[in-house]
Amino acid sequence: MVELFIMEYLTVLYMIMAFLFMDSRYSRRRTLFIVSSVTILLMAAVAALHRAVDMDTAFWVYAVTIHIPLILLLFTLSRFRGWRLIFQQLSVVLFCTLIHHISGMIYYLSGGRFWVLVLSCAVLSTGVIWFLIRFLRPLFFQILLELHRGWWLICLVMATYYIIAVYLIPGYVGFDRSSIIIKPAIALLMLGVYSILMFLFSNVRKEAEARYSAQLSALQLSALQSRMEAVKAAEHAIRMERHDLRHRLLAVAELVSRGDKDAALDFLDAAQKRLIEQKEIRWCRPPVLDAVFSSYFDQAQNQGISVKAKISLSDTLPVNEGELAIVLANALENAIHANIKLPCGQRAIRCKMVGSPGVMLELSNPCVDAVSFDSSGLPVAQREEHGLGVQSISAFCRKHGAVFQFDLTDGWFRFRLVL
Repeated sequence: MVELFIMEYLTVLYMIMAFLFMDSRYSRRRTLFIVSSVTILLMAAVAALHRAVDMDTAFWVYAVTIHIPLILLLFTLSRFRGWRLIFQQLSVVLFCTLIHHISGMIYYLSGGRFWVLVLSCAVLSTGVIWFLIRFLRPLFFQILLELHRGWWLICLVMATYYIIAVYLIPGYVGFDRSSIIIKPAIALLMLGVYSILMFLFSNVRKEAEARYSAQLSALQLSALQSRMEAVKAAEHAIRMERHDLRHRLLAVAELVSRGDKDAALDFLDAAQKRLIEQKEIRWCRPPVLDAVFSSYFDQAQNQGISVKAKISLSDTLPVNEGELAIVLANALENAIHANIKLPCGQRAIRCKMVGSPGVMLELSNPCVDAVSFDSSGLPVAQREEHGLGVQSISAFCRKHGAVFQFDLTDGWFRFRLVL
């Protein structure tokens, strides 16, 4: 009875931990349904295993029975692949074995009281799950996105612990005196190593946030400076036109006095066109976004790229204006770089953006290069250190729950965002 309870409880705990450590590619409801279905199937398999073999064999085979389906489940649902996927799996194993070993030690020291085992499992599981949701999970997902190297070494350390704790040290915590101290001690030691890793990850995250803040400040400063220069240039041109207005009025009066009305009208029409050309263009009301649009559209036009834009945004936005400006800057910069590869007559950027009923953006540009997409629908960078803009856009969408899409259709690359 006790052995079956432990194995079934660990099965449920493994699935809960897998759900917490997994960034699923599917909706929360669908993910929960799949995880629940797999949990029920595994619990039935564990019950059949307990009936079919003796306790020692059941405990030995149990790890394979659970961990192989678990890695397949993560591979099917998780957004991440490679060593990051293995890190997710080993993190699940670490916390589950930690709860199992400590609760088993408490059970053994209590003299084999079943209610002590149940209570210790419940208390430890509640505490660990609360800690994961409250503190570790946000940091965990942030690091999976931002750390690009060194995962194999981290996984090697954790895999070594897994092999030692599950297969190399004999006995089962709670039933065998030989493992009652050493397995919990190794689990706590590995938890210390994991805590050091999380501390280092936290520093990496702080550095990334500092870089992001610096990038945001630099973008705002650059865009606003560009906007101020454009405004000053327009004001200077208007002052010159105003200075010349007296001479133009005299010329028009002379033409009218001579009866040459057509020449006077043509002269006034030419003056009006010059004023319209000097008119300041304001793309939207939010000042930082307006500055970003102006800066990058000016860059595009200077590169011979035709710009067609329809933008309608209110003063208030559902997200931080600076963060949305970073998304627009990255997307427009990628569009400009893609256009430069084309002949001048084929260069174009089309931009549509509205703020009601929600923020919706579509940015498109012609593209001659073949573009491949990963399993998450993100364009795959063709060269090292490229693709950082797409990663920044993806991180923004994940943070704010935005829906985004990249696609290449009929020679046009499109980026769509719905917030």
